[in-house]
Amino acid sequence: MGDDERDEGRADRPKRADARRNKETLLDAAATVFVRSGVEAPIRDIAAEAGVGTATIYRHFPARADLIVAVYRHQVEELAEAEPELLASSATPYAALEKWIDLFVDFVVTKQGLASVLQSDDPCFDPLHSYFVDRLVPVCARLLGAAADSGEIRSDQDAYELMRGVGGLCAGAGEHLRYDARRLVRLLVAGLRRTQ
Repeated sequence: MGDDERDEGRADRPKRADARRNKETLLDAAATVFVRSGVEAPIRDIAAEAGVGTATIYRHFPARADLIVAVYRHQVEELAEAEPELLASSATPYAALEKWIDLFVDFVVTKQGLASVLQSDDPCFDPLHSYFVDRLVPVCARLLGAAADSGEIRSDQDAYELMRGVGGLCAGAGEHLRYDARRLVRLLVAGLRRTQ
């Protein structure tokens, strides 16, 4: 490889990193707008939230379905990638589990904004549930395992069951002013603690 080729390769890296950050900004903005206004929100609202023009969104996501799938996958990946950092930075494995479940609640609430479209007949959405389960259940299981190994929780906890329970508690979010799904989820997670 010559010097010119190496220099050219170095010049491409920042552009790719910038493009990746820009795409993540778009996905975060779309998720915010989807929660606030639903998945049928105008693209101009997403563009305004992201601080870009609508053409930028269409360049990355030619169809609304592409954007919805990308938002969903992006949020699943953020949740999956949070696990090692939470385990490394939290005081205990149980504290890491609590923080991860809190992030999971945010995801579930956003996903409810996508629920109608995810349950539509469009086949592009069919693999998303399997992707979610395959990617996140092992993450939750590792966090539960770490907390059990530390003696903070009982060892008989099932990750899929816990995630379904959290999802069920979040289903009522936003419907009634007195219903606080996050508080109920905290009670559920506190119930995992080992009693002396």
